[in-house]
Amino acid sequence: MGWSGQDPGRPSCHLLICGVTYHVPETRRTRWVAISVLWVLVLLWLVDWISVWPPITGRHSIWDWLLVISGPLFAALVVVPGRRLAVAWRAGLAAAGSWLLTVALAVFPAHDALWLWGFMETGALLILLGVTARRVQPMSLAVALCSVLGLAIIALPLRVADQVVVAAIFTIVMAWCVAIALILGGYVRSADMRRAQTVTRVQQAERLELARELHDFVAHHVTGIVVQAQAARTILATAPHQVDGILSAIETAGTETLDSMRRLVRVLREQDPRTVRSGELYAELADLVADFARGGGPEPTVRVTGAARKARLAPEVEVSVHRVVQESLTNVRRHAPGAALVTVGIDVANALLAVEVCNSAPAQRVTVPVGGLGGLGLVGLAERVQAVEGRFSAGPAVDGGWRVLARFPILDTVDG
Repeated sequence: MGWSGQDPGRPSCHLLICGVTYHVPETRRTRWVAISVLWVLVLLWLVDWISVWPPITGRHSIWDWLLVISGPLFAALVVVPGRRLAVAWRAGLAAAGSWLLTVALAVFPAHDALWLWGFMETGALLILLGVTARRVQPMSLAVALCSVLGLAIIALPLRVADQVVVAAIFTIVMAWCVAIALILGGYVRSADMRRAQTVTRVQQAERLELARELHDFVAHHVTGIVVQAQAARTILATAPHQVDGILSAIETAGTETLDSMRRLVRVLREQDPRTVRSGELYAELADLVADFARGGGPEPTVRVTGAARKARLAPEVEVSVHRVVQESLTNVRRHAPGAALVTVGIDVANALLAVEVCNSAPAQRVTVPVGGLGGLGLVGLAERVQAVEGRFSAGPAVDGGWRVLARFPILDTVDG
């Protein structure tokens, strides 16, 4: 049982119970629990000592010292380190030892003994019972061990079977204690299972997020490569001298795609979701617009108001703004090739940053998007915007085009 600060800002409490190390953030509660597990057993042992100490009891029976010896033996199974000795083995040894002692004292009663089981032994067995109910796998083994160990605890009063009233009263008390330990252990076990299920869901969500990240990073450039390759094939026979420029643009787009992939891998390794350098949002957006124009699309009309430039945004909001514009321009390429007009507008309205990307109707109806069927672009955008407490909408415009509108919270405004 001990503590070590793995994070200077938030140390961790390492609590070793029954060979199981519990790593939890150190707080007053967890620290109190860790200390209590040890000190409660020590205090119970002191009570056992006092209850048989000759100057207090006026007795000198050797049987009275049995509980002083048995208590630490059972407590050792709780507090002594040793991860190789699994919880199941500890519970089995404790149950076997307790039953052996109970049967021996029931068959060969010690009539001159004052008391034949101690508080420390009882406390250690109850702790083992609770940990067994929580930790032992599979469930069938946990049920079997809890049954044997729980009955061993309930049977402790049989050691004084000749004292019928005392034995009956303490049998009821032990039964209640066993029930409480099982309920607590089962509750925590259930919480652990729910936590594991939550972790699984989060991992699945992360995999889905990775797929969306790949879409956001790569689809923009790959779509441009496909469009330019189609253009090169079209003009190869009529204007072969222009193919070299298109191939150069394809090479550039491919290089940028690889750079995007490297950034994605770096982000995953650093566990930092930001891909937009803080404070350089509008420079990044200008690069996006330039890439779109170089890819064969119309030169987008960009309008960023002064109020928008003065708005201070959280880093995750900057990322989301970048993604909205990026995905919207990609969708223009895929779903509206030949659109004559593309506009990108960013303004502040009602204390929100409004990002709007519109395009006019495509030159011709598109049945299959350029580059193949669509993916998770708009779904990912909606979730990303909502995750930063924004609002998202996308749909057809009255002129037959398409309109994407996202509103984001702002932190404050910067003068100058």
